[in-house]
Amino acid sequence: MFLTISTTGNPERPATDLGFLLHKHPERAQTFSTSHGTAHVLYPEASAERCTAALLLEVDPVALVRRGKGKGRGGAPDSALAQYVNDRPYAASSLLAVALAKVFKTALHGVCQAMPERAEAALPLRIEVPTLPARGGAELVRKLFGPLGWDTVDAEPVALDKQFPEWGASRYVRLVLEGELRLADALNHLYVLLPVLDDAKHYWVAPDEVDKLLRAGDGWLAGHPERTLITARYLSRRWGLTREASERLELVRLAEAEGLDVDDVDNAVDESTDTEERPVPLAEQRRAAILAALERAEASRVLDLGCGQGQLVQALLKDTRYTEVVGVDVSVRALTVAARRLRLDRMGERQAARVKLMQGSLAYTDKRLTGYDAAVLSEVIEHLDLPRLPALEYAVFGSARPRTVLVTTPNVEYNVRWESLPAGHVRHSDHRFEWTREEFRSWAASVAERYGYDVGFTPVGPDDPEVGPPTQMAVFTRTQDQAQAQDPNQAQAQVQHPNQTPTAAKEEQA
Repeated sequence: MFLTISTTGNPERPATDLGFLLHKHPERAQTFSTSHGTAHVLYPEASAERCTAALLLEVDPVALVRRGKGKGRGGAPDSALAQYVNDRPYAASSLLAVALAKVFKTALHGVCQAMPERAEAALPLRIEVPTLPARGGAELVRKLFGPLGWDTVDAEPVALDKQFPEWGASRYVRLVLEGELRLADALNHLYVLLPVLDDAKHYWVAPDEVDKLLRAGDGWLAGHPERTLITARYLSRRWGLTREASERLELVRLAEAEGLDVDDVDNAVDESTDTEERPVPLAEQRRAAILAALERAEASRVLDLGCGQGQLVQALLKDTRYTEVVGVDVSVRALTVAARRLRLDRMGERQAARVKLMQGSLAYTDKRLTGYDAAVLSEVIEHLDLPRLPALEYAVFGSARPRTVLVTTPNVEYNVRWESLPAGHVRHSDHRFEWTREEFRSWAASVAERYGYDVGFTPVGPDDPEVGPPTQMAVFTRTQDQAQAQDPNQAQAQVQHPNQTPTAAKEEQA
């Protein structure tokens, strides 16, 4: 398994600077031990005019079988011979990608203390991989590398047997890439796309592979036209991980398009439309309104119900008045992203004692949610099917019964102010409904009456004189310590259809 990296130079900027960038001296042949064999780095040529670094990986087939327990793609699991006789020692694959990450780790991150300006500059590069598996053929190779800034992407099919040309081409190609790119970018392209083209990984794909993919794909993967294929193959088509990576990459794409930080792109509302007319993103305005309402309510122990990726939890933890913050979400994936955002694994003991993330469904009562000062349902109710809404009402207002409940939801009347949103469309594909101001107020008043709360309403975002604000917020304040809790099955008929107000549903029921 073999690849070469070449560059050219002159006496003022010698090509041997490649040795500094790779942190491997051109006058030394170096050897590195990997989990599946031995990696060698050597320089077939090293002069001021031209320098070539070669990475040779000698795979130990016995170690490969023992580590993978015979379940790798080198052969069928029930074929003992195929586990030892396969293309792994010769064809570039995830084995080579792992060796790249270990041997050229610093270069992969774009770090060079000796020559930082050279690490940040584009170099004339030529990369050659003599034998590359390409499930999808040479055309797919060009589709993957072509949009990444390479001047030349030459994928020459390798014949099955040169003595018998009538047999045609094999699934392997000889890859040559030429162009002016940062060395770190070129290495990251190889790290991601080698296993993608092989369409196999020799190791178990764990959840942390999503972080590796996004780190290596930073700056190019979010906008790549073949992003879906790359993500699915890199993560071995594990649906949960692929979905998580796709959602996070979409956030990155939206943030880059609007010049925002990823944290400011809300996954419940298309912020690309929000920020066209306002300098402050709607998600940020919404969090500010929630924080102001919690401050007025003098809450210190807060539930974030449907916390998603933890943006509000993160904002609450910045204020010491909140002594306990609990994030609840039905999605384990979202909670994993939230934990990563909050850096729970590196959080100090005192700070960690203030926060908790819990998996749970808001359609069921949960004794863990009782006894809190306030609960927040920010952009949550519109993600539920209407027949399930009474169950949420009972779980929050009838069972958990916090002193204050904040509910925000889109105002469908405001949608006409966004030219990029087609007429009749909701703001997010996962929204089951979006209410007018009258529908939302009617629903909130009904809930407050049934469960012993007062309710007031606050606009979030610019309050248009004709269509109202983009987001509407209801602030529920408990007035009774004990209330007649209504069975959610009895209340279900009160909300029937996105186009029918709760009041109309009541009248129809009567």
